[in-house]
Amino acid sequence: MSRCAWPLLRRLPARAGLALRHGGAAPRARPAASSASSSAGDGGASRAPDTSLFVPVPLKPGLGGAAEEDVGAELTRPLDKGEVLKNLNKFYKRKEIQRLGAENGLDARLFHQAFISFRKYIMESSSVSADLHIILNDICCGFVLLGHVDDLFPFFLRHAKQIFPMLDCMDDLRKISDLRLPPNWYPDARAIQRKIIFHAGPTNSGKTYHAIQRFLSAKSGIYCGPLKLLAHEIFQKSNDASVPCDLVTGEERVYANEDARQAPHVACTIEMCSTNTPYEVAVIDEIQMIRDPARGWAWTRALLGLCAEEIHVCGEPAAIDLVTELMYTTGEEVEVRNYERLTPLTVLDYALESLDNLRPGDCIVCFSKNDIYSVSRQIEARGLECAVIYGSLPPGTKLEQAKKFNDPGDPCKILVATDAIGMGLNLCIRRIIFNSIVKPTVNEKGEKEIDSITTSQALQIAGRAGRFGSSFKRGEVTTMHRDDLVQLKEILSEAVPPVKAAGLHPTPEQIEMFAYHLPDATLSNLIDIFVSLSQVDGMYFVCNIDDFKFLADMIQHIPLNLRSRYVFCTAPLNRKEPFVCTTLLKFARQFSRNEPLTFDWLCRHTKWPLAAPKNIKELVHLEAVHDVFDLYLWLSYRFMDMFPDAVRVRDIQKKLDDIIQIGVCNITKLIRASQSAAAPGTTEDVSEDFPLSRTKKDARAVSDRHGAASTEALSIAAEAAGLRRAKNLRSSRLGSRQEDLKSYGRGSLANRLLREGLLTQEMLRQLESEWQDQHRNGRYGFGSKRDDQHSSKETGKKRK
Repeated sequence: MSRCAWPLLRRLPARAGLALRHGGAAPRARPAASSASSSAGDGGASRAPDTSLFVPVPLKPGLGGAAEEDVGAELTRPLDKGEVLKNLNKFYKRKEIQRLGAENGLDARLFHQAFISFRKYIMESSSVSADLHIILNDICCGFVLLGHVDDLFPFFLRHAKQIFPMLDCMDDLRKISDLRLPPNWYPDARAIQRKIIFHAGPTNSGKTYHAIQRFLSAKSGIYCGPLKLLAHEIFQKSNDASVPCDLVTGEERVYANEDARQAPHVACTIEMCSTNTPYEVAVIDEIQMIRDPARGWAWTRALLGLCAEEIHVCGEPAAIDLVTELMYTTGEEVEVRNYERLTPLTVLDYALESLDNLRPGDCIVCFSKNDIYSVSRQIEARGLECAVIYGSLPPGTKLEQAKKFNDPGDPCKILVATDAIGMGLNLCIRRIIFNSIVKPTVNEKGEKEIDSITTSQALQIAGRAGRFGSSFKRGEVTTMHRDDLVQLKEILSEAVPPVKAAGLHPTPEQIEMFAYHLPDATLSNLIDIFVSLSQVDGMYFVCNIDDFKFLADMIQHIPLNLRSRYVFCTAPLNRKEPFVCTTLLKFARQFSRNEPLTFDWLCRHTKWPLAAPKNIKELVHLEAVHDVFDLYLWLSYRFMDMFPDAVRVRDIQKKLDDIIQIGVCNITKLIRASQSAAAPGTTEDVSEDFPLSRTKKDARAVSDRHGAASTEALSIAAEAAGLRRAKNLRSSRLGSRQEDLKSYGRGSLANRLLREGLLTQEMLRQLESEWQDQHRNGRYGFGSKRDDQHSSKETGKKRK
C-alpha cells in the first residue's frame, strides 16, 4: 500500500473492526434518533416500529465521480469486483455486524434490505469514495493489520441511513406521533372551565330535544350532528323559532343573515365544527359514535376541543363511563341526566312471514339495495305503494320519500329502507320488520364481515317505531322470518356493551412534520409509519385509514403539494363508486396544472343535462353523478379559486335531485326494465351499499365442515340461502336449509347466487341432481352420494 495513503487514513471514521478484533465494544456514529427500543414521550417504553412499512430510498451508483475514482485508484489500485463481492458477503454473515446493526435500529428485515442496497451500490458503481475504496482494497489484499471486513460497518451504516432516513430521526418521529395527551391539542378549551351535561337515553326519549331547548335559549351556540339531514333539521328549527342560525356542512354554507354575516348560532356536521370560536352552549349529538372505526375522531375532537361554557352531550348510556373518564383528564365534571322512552315499544311474538300480512305504517328494514329492490317489487305486485330510502340516495330524495310515507292523505303506507332510517329522519312508523338480522360490517382491520346486528344497531332501528308525537302511540318490532325472531329478542334483551375507547386521527400538521423528516416517502407510506409509531393510552384508538390511503395511492403520481394532497385524500366519497373515484382523479390532475374546474368542464364530464332513469343501472349512475356534484362543492369550499362555480353546480344538483326522485317513485318499473333487459335466468347486476362478501374465516369454516368440492358448493348455496339467519343458529338448521334450496333453487335466489358469483349453472345442475339422489335414498344431510356408498361398504366390511 502506498505511504501517501496514511494521511488520508487518519481522517477515516472510527474503525469498528479494529475494536472488535481487540475485544472492545465497537464505537458507532450516534444517530439523531435512538433505535427502535428507545423511549419516547414521557420516557415510557415504546413499541418497536413495523419496519415492513419502511420503504428504501433508491440511490444511484457512481455518485463519487471521476475525481474520487482517480484518488482511490492512485492511492491504492483498481478494485477487484470479484474479491469485493466475496468480502461483502462475508461481512453480511458476521454475527457481530448483525448485532451492531440491531443496536442502530436495523432489525433483520432492514439489515437485509440495507445490505442488498449497499452491495449493489458498490458493485455497480464505477467509483466509490476514496476512504471506502482504500478500506475495500486493504480487505481484498489481505492486509490483516490494516483491513478487516468489520471496518466496512461505518460505511454500511451511513448507506443504511441514506436509504432509510427514518433511522436518523426516530425520536422526532415518535414525539410527533405520540397521541397520548389529546386534551393538550386544544389550549382554548383548556383555558376555560366547561360544564359537561350528558343526556342519556334510548331512541325517542326526548334527550336531544332537551339539549336543543338549551341551545335555542343561549346567546350563542353550536349543534354538531352526524348527518347533513340532522344539521339541516336544527338549522330550520332554529330559524323557525326566530333564532338566527347558520348551516355549515362539508358541501354547503347557508347564512341566516342576508348580508352573509355570521349568526351567533350554527348547526353543522360534526367534522365541520370550529374549536376556535367561543360559544355559550354546544350540543354534540350521538356521542356513542365516538367509537366509530372511521369517524370516531370527529366526536373526540368536538368533545375535547369545543370552546363552550356548556357542552350538552346526547347519546346512549353506554358512553357515560368513557365520557366521564375523558373529562376527568381535562379536570371537568360530568352531570348525567337519564331519560326513558316516551312511548312503549313491543317485540311481537310472531314474525310477518308473508308480505300479505303488511299493514299501514309498516317499515321493512333490509341491509342491501338488492333486497330493497326485491321487496319493493313484491309489495307492488300485491297492489300496494311503498316509499324507498337507502343510504346513497340524496338527502332531498330521502326527505321527499319520508314526506310521502308520513302524509296521511298519500296512498303510500309502506316503507322499505336500509338502516339509513336509524338517524336523521322523522318517520311515522307503526311497526319495524327486520328482513334480516345479519349485516355486512367492517372490523377494526378494515375487513368486511357478515355478522348479526349489534344490540346498539337493533335498538337504534327498532326505536324508530311509535315515535312520540306521531299518529302511532306505541311501536312494534318483529322479523320477516320466524327463525330470526328468537335471536332478535335475544339481541334486544342484551345490555349495550360500554363504549371503551375514543377515535383519533393524525392531523395535517402532524403529517407535515412527518414529511419534513421523510421527504421522499409517499403520503400513504407516511400515514402507515405514523400509525405504526403512534402511541395511545387505553382510552383512545387510531381510526381506520384505509379510505385515506386508497385515495393517497390513487393520486400519488399527480404532482401536488402535501397540504393539497392531504385535502384531496380526506374527500368524502364512496370508493366503491368507480365514476366518483375517476372524477376525483381528474379533479386532482387539472388542479395540479393550475387549471380551474369550471361549470362547463363539469357538465361535459357528467354529460349534463341528464334524463330520467329508464332502469336501475341508470338510477345508480345518477346517484353517482349527485355524489360528483357533492365532491365538487366540498372541494369548492377548500379551493375556491380552483372550483369557482359552486352556485351553478348547486343549482343543477337540485335539478338532479328532482330527477332521482322521479326514478325512485317509479323504482319498481325500473326493476322490471332492468330484468327484462338482462339475459334470461339472470338479473342486471346492481351495486350494493353493502356488498356481501364472506370473510376468509367463514370460507374456511364452510370448507372444513363439508370437505369435498361438490359438498362445498352445496354448503355455499345453502349458506347464501340462509344468509339472513344468525351465525350461532346455523349449525342446527342443516335440514331446513335443504328445504330452502328446494324452494328457492329455481327462483330469484338462484339468480342472485349466479349474479354474485357464488354459483354457476353447472353447480346448480349438480346440486339439483345430488338433492334428487339424496331425496330418493331418504337422506337429507350434506353428505354426497359417493360418501354414502363409501360408508355402506365400510359398514359391510366391519360386519364380515
